[in-house]
Amino acid sequence: MFARFTPEARRTTVRAGLLALDHGRTTLDEDMLLLALAESWPAAGFGVTPEAVRTEIGEREAARGLAGDRELLAAIGVDLDEIRRRLPSRRDDPLAWRLSRSRLRPLNVVLSGPAGDLPLTARARKVVEVAVSTGGHPGVTGEDLLKGLLADGSNASVSILHRLGVDLRGLAASIGFLHRSA
Repeated sequence: MFARFTPEARRTTVRAGLLALDHGRTTLDEDMLLLALAESWPAAGFGVTPEAVRTEIGEREAARGLAGDRELLAAIGVDLDEIRRRLPSRRDDPLAWRLSRSRLRPLNVVLSGPAGDLPLTARARKVVEVAVSTGGHPGVTGEDLLKGLLADGSNASVSILHRLGVDLRGLAASIGFLHRSA
């Protein structure tokens, strides 16, 4: 699937996977895609900083009773920074990662690379599928990933953007993607 992604969109998707792993997650969800977009595409004009998105994600996790990975690992004597130092040096190299769909289970999409395998949640898969379907020449871009995030008004990313005061209709219109349920 990555063959249709521009280098920018591929880097953003890999970054989202690494952020998910850094948060101690076993799947890639759409909120990590939003955070990666906020980090890698600051001029996108959707008016949120990575710090604001991180805060919202942290509050959502706290509301669900989830502690941060660093705190949980430290409680059992595991140093997250030491683990990262021991990982392969190509951990964040987008060319070392692939995004693939299972032939036997076509709804299963997995981001695989040197740091491990991350199945995409149904909502993250929808983001990627919308991005692929809207991506034209030269391929899937960061803007297409943003369209994928906006395609489902009930996903966590739309909720985060709304809480951060983003004009969702204006954002959708500015990227040529009208979103009915915003």
